[in-house]
Amino acid sequence: MIQSQDRSYYIGASDTSMVVGNWNTKTFDNWWLEKLGLYKNNFSSEATKAGNNYEHKILIALNIPNLKLDTQIIIDRLRVNLDGDTEDCIYEVKTYKKGKEFKVSKQYWRQAQVEMYAKKVNKLFIVAYALEENDYQNYFNEIDLKRIQLIPIEYDEEFIENEYLPKLNILTECLKKGIFPCKQQQK
Repeated sequence: MIQSQDRSYYIGASDTSMVVGNWNTKTFDNWWLEKLGLYKNNFSSEATKAGNNYEHKILIALNIPNLKLDTQIIIDRLRVNLDGDTEDCIYEVKTYKKGKEFKVSKQYWRQAQVEMYAKKVNKLFIVAYALEENDYQNYFNEIDLKRIQLIPIEYDEEFIENEYLPKLNILTECLKKGIFPCKQQQK
């Protein structure tokens, strides 16, 4: 669990959908203002608080040899925070409300791709954990191993090379200059 919530001046793996998405929206403009350090998004919810508070406990409960927590990788203006990793594998924790089906969203898949790119590994598991109602009020509950799903994600080099990196490079240069990207640059 990375302590600093400042998301300015760097592009993270969780920003991947913004990088490859539509740059012609108010959502993109607000996100870019945050990257430039001109806007603060203070979004917080019970779900995000619970997920952040359970993240380490979930990973520790897996009892993975040589597991490191909270590795940060910086490549120019790309800053990737890994929940947990070993030498050859990444573990990305996602919590969700018990009773709902967990699905790997396009956003989670894209984030996983960039995490694997940054660490230079081809192995990542999304660690999905179903939170019960009491888990949102009490962050000291024991981890129930039966509620953990390990979902493998395959690395997609084509997505990284052809879709992600060209757009990341444009945004990196704009971030260094402190300017908005030209809308036509996205194409």
